[in-house]
Amino acid sequence: MPRTAAAMHILVKQKYEAEDLMKKLKKGANFQALAKKYSICPSGKKGGDLGEFKKGEMLAPFDRAVFYGELLTPQLVKTRYGWHIIKVLYRN
Repeated sequence: MPRTAAAMHILVKQKYEAEDLMKKLKKGANFQALAKKYSICPSGKKGGDLGEFKKGEMLAPFDRAVFYGELLTPQLVKTRYGWHIIKVLYRN
């Protein structure tokens, strides 16, 4: 079971915004460029990079996506902060 992971994310308020960004990513848009332009999280300034964090440090839906979802494939997750597009870089 992995104990740490590194991920990037883009946070937006509305589901339709997140779905539109997912379409752009599927067409080959750059994740970091989209994060810098659209993310409302302070990490957006760093291209959405959250760095490495431990299991349990993030909200439960976010944590599940990071530790049990696919690597390097953007996934859509809802939390109390809004809609996240998460890209898991690696797990240890």
